[in-house]
Amino acid sequence: MRLSEWRGRAPHKDSMTSKVMAVVEPALSSLGAGPDPSCWIAWGDDPALRYTVLVPTAAGLLAVHVRVNVPGEGPRAAGKLVRWTRVQTGELAIEMAGGHRLLSFQVEGQVLRGSDIDADAIAVFALELFAAMDGRPSTSPATSPATGKGKETMVDGPRARVRPAPKPPG
Repeated sequence: MRLSEWRGRAPHKDSMTSKVMAVVEPALSSLGAGPDPSCWIAWGDDPALRYTVLVPTAAGLLAVHVRVNVPGEGPRAAGKLVRWTRVQTGELAIEMAGGHRLLSFQVEGQVLRGSDIDADAIAVFALELFAAMDGRPSTSPATSPATGKGKETMVDGPRARVRPAPKPPG
């Protein structure tokens, strides 16, 4: 899911205002993310105060920690680039019951959990990370949980850029 799509899904109206994004986007681009990158946001316990943006890039995983309103300063973003060989992940686990899916995945200390449509989006993100870490292409569809639509992308491993996936013949 793209960073711009997350703005509409923010659980708190002040979490991703223009003022907050004015510090987040430069932090992401300084660390190697392109404009409007594909990412995951780990909202945490209090998204009105802080959250983490995770962005896969050619060099590794960006983890940008956002503080929405620092007293006397305004929004703040602090990030790091974790090389693919150092990225820590857990298992991708799913539980199915009564036609519903519950999925969990851990990356860099962030536990991502979701059900149904959110579970599908987490699975796409996790599989993209696994492919990039292994240096192989990922052809999982980058589907937006908000719209259920998306386009396929390929991540050609740790030294390549995200590019459109080839269209199937036919």
